[in-house]
Amino acid sequence: MSVKLYTYWRSSAAYRVRIALELKALPYESVPKHLLRDGGEQRRAEYLALNPQGLIPGLDDDGFFLGQSLAICEYLEEICPAPPLLPEDPRGRATVRSMALAVACDIHPLNNLRVQQYLRGELGQGEEAVARWTRHWMSRGFTALEVLVARHSADGRHCFGNSVTLADVCLVPQLYNARRARTDLSPYPRLVAVSAHLESLPAFAAARPEAQPDAQPDAE
Repeated sequence: MSVKLYTYWRSSAAYRVRIALELKALPYESVPKHLLRDGGEQRRAEYLALNPQGLIPGLDDDGFFLGQSLAICEYLEEICPAPPLLPEDPRGRATVRSMALAVACDIHPLNNLRVQQYLRGELGQGEEAVARWTRHWMSRGFTALEVLVARHSADGRHCFGNSVTLADVCLVPQLYNARRARTDLSPYPRLVAVSAHLESLPAFAAARPEAQPDAQPDAE
Protein backbone atom coordinates (compact mmCIF):
# COMPACT_ATOMS: atom_id res chain seq x y z
CA MET A 1 0.00 0.00 0.00
CA SER A 2 1.52 3.31 -1.13
CA VAL A 3 -0.50 6.24 0.14
CA LYS A 4 -0.11 9.94 -0.58
CA LEU A 5 -2.12 12.50 1.32
CA TYR A 6 -2.58 15.88 -0.30
CA THR A 7 -2.84 18.10 2.72
CA TYR A 8 -2.40 21.52 4.28
CA TRP A 9 -1.30 21.84 7.88
CA ARG A 10 -4.22 24.02 8.97
CA SER A 11 -6.93 22.31 6.96
CA SER A 12 -9.30 20.75 9.47
CA ALA A 13 -10.59 18.35 6.83
CA ALA A 14 -7.04 17.13 6.18
CA TYR A 15 -6.49 17.02 9.95
CA ARG A 16 -9.35 14.49 10.20
CA VAL A 17 -7.72 12.21 7.66
CA ARG A 18 -4.30 12.49 9.31
CA ILE A 19 -5.87 11.39 12.59
CA ALA A 20 -7.50 8.39 10.91
CA LEU A 21 -4.25 7.38 9.22
CA GLU A 22 -2.35 7.68 12.50
CA LEU A 23 -4.96 5.73 14.45
CA LYS A 24 -4.75 2.89 11.94
CA ALA A 25 -0.95 3.11 11.81
CA LEU A 26 -0.99 3.44 8.04
CA PRO A 27 2.20 4.97 6.62
CA TYR A 28 1.70 7.77 4.13
CA GLU A 29 3.54 10.46 2.24
CA SER A 30 2.44 13.99 2.98
CA VAL A 31 2.07 16.16 -0.14
CA PRO A 32 1.42 19.72 1.05
CA LYS A 33 -0.73 22.10 -0.99
CA HIS A 34 -0.66 25.65 0.34
CA LEU A 35 -4.22 26.96 0.31
CA LEU A 36 -3.22 30.64 0.09
CA ARG A 37 0.06 30.86 -1.81
CA ASP A 38 -0.29 32.17 -5.38
CA GLY A 39 -4.06 31.98 -5.24
CA GLY A 40 -4.04 28.49 -3.77
CA GLU A 41 -1.92 25.56 -4.91
CA GLN A 42 -4.99 23.33 -4.76
CA ARG A 43 -6.31 25.22 -7.81
CA ARG A 44 -3.37 24.39 -10.05
CA ALA A 45 -4.02 22.30 -13.14
CA GLU A 46 -2.03 19.28 -12.01
CA TYR A 47 -4.04 18.95 -8.82
CA LEU A 48 -7.37 19.70 -10.52
CA ALA A 49 -6.62 16.79 -12.83
CA LEU A 50 -6.75 14.58 -9.74
CA ASN A 51 -9.47 16.38 -7.84
CA PRO A 52 -11.80 18.52 -9.99
CA GLN A 53 -13.22 20.12 -6.84
CA GLY A 54 -9.84 21.64 -6.09
CA LEU A 55 -10.21 20.84 -2.41
CA ILE A 56 -7.98 19.44 0.31
CA PRO A 57 -7.58 16.68 1.38
CA GLY A 58 -7.07 14.16 -1.35
CA LEU A 59 -5.89 10.59 -0.90
CA ASP A 60 -3.96 8.64 -3.53
CA ASP A 61 -3.76 4.92 -2.76
CA ASP A 62 -1.67 3.25 -5.47
CA GLY A 63 -3.32 5.36 -8.16
CA PHE A 64 -6.81 5.32 -6.69
CA PHE A 65 -7.69 8.91 -5.87
CA LEU A 66 -10.39 9.95 -3.43
CA GLY A 67 -11.52 13.33 -2.16
CA GLN A 68 -13.78 14.36 0.74
CA SER A 69 -12.46 13.70 4.21
CA LEU A 70 -15.28 11.55 5.53
CA ALA A 71 -15.32 9.40 2.41
CA ILE A 72 -11.57 8.94 2.84
CA CYS A 73 -11.97 8.00 6.51
CA GLU A 74 -14.66 5.45 5.65
CA TYR A 75 -12.44 4.03 2.88
CA LEU A 76 -9.62 3.64 5.41
CA GLU A 77 -12.09 1.95 7.76
CA GLU A 78 -12.95 -0.60 5.08
CA ILE A 79 -9.43 -1.43 3.98
CA CYS A 80 -8.03 -1.39 7.52
CA PRO A 81 -10.82 -2.27 9.98
CA ALA A 82 -8.68 -2.22 13.11
CA PRO A 83 -8.88 -0.26 15.25
CA PRO A 84 -12.49 0.46 14.28
CA LEU A 85 -13.78 4.01 13.95
CA LEU A 86 -17.40 2.87 13.80
CA PRO A 87 -19.33 0.76 16.33
CA GLU A 88 -20.39 -2.79 15.52
CA ASP A 89 -24.15 -2.28 15.67
CA PRO A 90 -26.16 -0.40 13.00
CA ARG A 91 -27.64 2.10 15.45
CA GLY A 92 -24.25 2.89 16.91
CA ARG A 93 -22.71 3.37 13.47
CA ALA A 94 -25.60 5.60 12.41
CA THR A 95 -25.26 7.70 15.56
CA VAL A 96 -21.52 8.18 15.13
CA ARG A 97 -21.97 9.10 11.48
CA SER A 98 -24.66 11.60 12.48
CA MET A 99 -22.33 13.26 14.99
CA ALA A 100 -19.45 13.33 12.50
CA LEU A 101 -21.68 14.84 9.84
CA ALA A 102 -22.89 17.49 12.28
CA VAL A 103 -19.32 18.78 12.17
CA ALA A 104 -18.33 17.99 8.60
CA CYS A 105 -21.58 19.11 6.92
CA ASP A 106 -23.15 21.69 9.24
CA ILE A 107 -20.36 23.48 11.11
CA HIS A 108 -17.22 23.33 9.00
CA PRO A 109 -18.60 24.22 5.52
CA LEU A 110 -20.02 27.53 6.75
CA ASN A 111 -16.63 28.61 8.06
CA ASN A 112 -14.08 27.20 5.67
CA LEU A 113 -11.61 29.24 3.65
CA ARG A 114 -13.78 29.51 0.53
CA VAL A 115 -16.69 30.95 2.48
CA GLN A 116 -14.50 33.41 4.37
CA GLN A 117 -12.87 34.57 1.13
CA TYR A 118 -16.30 35.12 -0.43
CA LEU A 119 -17.51 37.07 2.59
CA ARG A 120 -14.45 39.31 2.43
CA GLY A 121 -14.29 39.65 -1.35
CA GLU A 122 -17.67 39.44 -3.08
CA LEU A 123 -19.72 40.63 -0.09
CA GLY A 124 -17.20 43.19 1.17
CA GLN A 125 -17.32 42.13 4.79
CA GLY A 126 -14.59 43.23 7.20
CA GLU A 127 -12.59 40.98 9.49
CA GLU A 128 -14.85 41.55 12.50
CA ALA A 129 -17.97 40.62 10.54
CA VAL A 130 -16.29 37.47 9.22
CA ALA A 131 -15.21 36.57 12.75
CA ARG A 132 -18.76 37.04 14.06
CA TRP A 133 -20.11 34.84 11.25
CA THR A 134 -17.57 32.14 12.05
CA ARG A 135 -18.22 32.15 15.78
CA HIS A 136 -22.00 32.22 15.31
CA TRP A 137 -22.15 29.04 13.23
CA MET A 138 -19.59 27.24 15.34
CA SER A 139 -21.56 28.04 18.49
CA ARG A 140 -24.83 26.90 16.94
CA GLY A 141 -23.28 23.58 15.98
CA PHE A 142 -21.46 23.08 19.28
CA THR A 143 -24.65 23.69 21.25
CA ALA A 144 -26.28 20.69 19.61
CA LEU A 145 -23.14 18.57 19.72
CA GLU A 146 -22.76 19.19 23.46
CA VAL A 147 -26.18 17.61 23.97
CA LEU A 148 -25.34 14.65 21.75
CA VAL A 149 -22.11 13.97 23.61
CA ALA A 150 -23.97 14.12 26.92
CA ARG A 151 -26.40 11.58 25.52
CA HIS A 152 -23.96 9.15 23.92
CA SER A 153 -20.59 9.35 25.70
CA ALA A 154 -20.03 6.56 28.19
CA ASP A 155 -16.97 8.01 29.89
CA GLY A 156 -16.81 11.75 29.23
CA ARG A 157 -13.63 11.23 27.20
CA HIS A 158 -15.16 10.23 23.86
CA CYS A 159 -18.06 11.54 21.81
CA PHE A 160 -19.67 8.10 21.70
CA GLY A 161 -19.22 5.14 23.99
CA ASN A 162 -15.78 4.66 25.52
CA SER A 163 -13.49 4.39 22.49
CA VAL A 164 -12.35 6.59 19.62
CA THR A 165 -14.81 6.90 16.75
CA LEU A 166 -15.25 8.94 13.61
CA ALA A 167 -17.09 11.54 15.69
CA ASP A 168 -13.93 12.14 17.73
CA VAL A 169 -11.87 12.35 14.54
CA CYS A 170 -14.11 15.25 13.47
CA LEU A 171 -14.41 16.99 16.83
CA VAL A 172 -10.76 17.70 17.57
CA PRO A 173 -10.00 19.60 14.32
CA GLN A 174 -13.20 21.63 14.70
CA LEU A 175 -12.26 22.72 18.23
CA TYR A 176 -8.82 23.63 16.90
CA ASN A 177 -10.55 25.92 14.41
CA ALA A 178 -12.81 27.30 17.12
CA ARG A 179 -9.83 28.30 19.24
CA ARG A 180 -8.22 30.02 16.26
CA ALA A 181 -11.46 31.95 15.76
CA ARG A 182 -11.52 32.85 19.49
CA THR A 183 -14.87 31.14 19.96
CA ASP A 184 -16.05 31.06 23.57
CA LEU A 185 -15.95 27.37 24.48
CA SER A 186 -17.05 27.75 28.09
CA PRO A 187 -20.67 26.72 27.26
CA TYR A 188 -19.37 23.36 25.96
CA PRO A 189 -17.50 21.68 28.84
CA ARG A 190 -18.16 18.18 27.53
CA LEU A 191 -16.70 18.94 24.13
CA VAL A 192 -13.66 20.57 25.71
CA ALA A 193 -13.11 17.62 28.05
CA VAL A 194 -13.43 15.08 25.27
CA SER A 195 -11.05 17.00 23.04
CA ALA A 196 -8.51 17.42 25.84
CA HIS A 197 -8.40 13.66 26.36
CA LEU A 198 -8.17 12.91 22.65
CA GLU A 199 -5.41 15.45 22.04
CA SER A 200 -3.30 13.61 24.63
CA LEU A 201 -3.37 10.41 22.58
CA PRO A 202 -0.32 9.74 20.36
CA ALA A 203 -2.26 9.47 17.09
CA PHE A 204 -4.02 12.78 17.63
CA ALA A 205 -0.79 14.46 18.72
CA ALA A 206 1.05 13.25 15.61
CA ALA A 207 -1.73 14.62 13.39
CA ARG A 208 -1.90 18.07 14.97
CA PRO A 209 -1.24 20.98 12.59
CA GLU A 210 1.95 22.18 14.27
CA ALA A 211 3.52 18.71 13.86
CA GLN A 212 3.19 18.73 10.07
CA PRO A 213 6.14 19.23 7.70
CA ASP A 214 4.52 22.28 6.09
CA ALA A 215 3.57 23.92 9.40
CA GLN A 216 4.06 27.65 9.76
CA PRO A 217 3.34 28.22 13.46
CA ASP A 218 3.96 31.96 13.24
CA ALA A 219 1.43 32.44 10.44
CA GLU A 220 -1.73 34.39 11.16
